[in-house]
Amino acid sequence: MSPKEKLQQLLSYAGIQINGTRDYDIQVHDERVYSEVLSRGSLALGETYMDGGWDVKHPDQFFTKVLRRGLAKEIGSWRSIFPWLRAKLINLQGRSRAFEVGEKHYDIGNKLYSLMLDERMIYSCAYWKDAETLDEAQEAKLDLICRKTRLKPGMRILDLGCGWGGFAKYAAEHYGVEVVGITVSEEQARLAEETCEGLPIEIRVQDYRDLNEEFDAIISTGMFEHVGVKNYRAFMEVVSRCLVEDGLFLLHTIGSERETNSIEPWMERYIFPNAMLPSPRQILKSSRDLFVLEDWHNFGADYDKTLMAWHENFVNSWDELKEDYDERFYRMWTYYLLSCAGSFRSRYNWLWQIVFSKNGVEGGYEYIR
Repeated sequence: MSPKEKLQQLLSYAGIQINGTRDYDIQVHDERVYSEVLSRGSLALGETYMDGGWDVKHPDQFFTKVLRRGLAKEIGSWRSIFPWLRAKLINLQGRSRAFEVGEKHYDIGNKLYSLMLDERMIYSCAYWKDAETLDEAQEAKLDLICRKTRLKPGMRILDLGCGWGGFAKYAAEHYGVEVVGITVSEEQARLAEETCEGLPIEIRVQDYRDLNEEFDAIISTGMFEHVGVKNYRAFMEVVSRCLVEDGLFLLHTIGSERETNSIEPWMERYIFPNAMLPSPRQILKSSRDLFVLEDWHNFGADYDKTLMAWHENFVNSWDELKEDYDERFYRMWTYYLLSCAGSFRSRYNWLWQIVFSKNGVEGGYEYIR
């Protein structure tokens, strides 16, 4: 059987036809795609797309079908053992590597993110329950966090992974709190300081492990994906020592049912170096004897809609962005956003908001949706 026939056989299990006519059928322009994907798995799938070796009208639909059918395991290779072994032997999220994702992903240009994201530049899953637009959905998510952590005027809050300061600014303006935000990105910190000027907000470029001060509530939104399983316990211990006895800790993170120590190879190489997605067991194990689990809210389907909105903004802004980025970046970013949309639509990945207390909320925790 030829490489083309083997790949077609695999894709047929998901109802996908090579050079077919449907929106999710792939169009192959370079015959080398077949052998590359079969020998190098998902890394080659992404790289050959970036190089123009194949196209599909709606990549999000293609990835939804592939992941729903479980083909991620089939379109793999023996080389996948190397990222797993590397992560097993090395602490990829240790102090010496803590700032690498900031430099390689978050520092690639505030202009890109300002055009792609909502008005507040929130780079995490929005909450679409009662929202019509991306701006409304992100504001709803910020308010949801504030209500879940019971913020009140005068409280001192820690924002672990503060991004461009969107949450800090919202919480200070709407709930009258003082916020300390930390990030590993110099570009994020620079813009956050400008955006939050005049408010009781302090922005720091700092490793979370260096924190040792008291806060009334702690929020971590979209940062735990960069912590790594070797550091989960240390992360939880930092939060525990910094949180007041009656305070609440909200963890907003992408997650997976699969136990792993690394992410998909293409995503690791081109988008989020040294990242990994936690499983429920890993989160609970790392928080044992430190926190009481109060609430676990899964709204991963909302990330599909968020990513599609980001992609629409990115495409609509390309004329303004292409003076700074080339066509290969356009294809890379499209692949990133739409493959991720497919992963959430297929429920291959999940999005959780988890609320912890240190000793259990007296009288019980009120669930907020």
